Amino acid sequence: MAALIAISAIIVVVFLYFVITWTLKTYRKQVSAGREELIGKTAVVKIALEPKGVVLVEGERWTAVIDKGRAEPEEEVIITKVDGLKLMVTKK
Repeated sequence: MAALIAISAIIVVVFLYFVITWTLKTYRKQVSAGREELIGKTAVVKIALEPKGVVLVEGERWTAVIDKGRAEPEEEVIITKVDGLKLMVTKK
């Protein structure tokens, strides 16, 4: 009987240790959201960029302007800057 109580106590302590460390790690983790996080990501052109058009980034449509040249639909571009609700992109 005493062994069963001891084993149960050890299991509870180990479980609580993992829950507490996971919770603390979650609270310390920096939130990564917002427009600034888009810089450097890849977008797919939906409406040709000549120089202005529409791209798809993480399931969202954004107005975009390409720095030089032209990009056709389904081409991939890299986001270089976020200006309000407009993305500045360059060819990949």
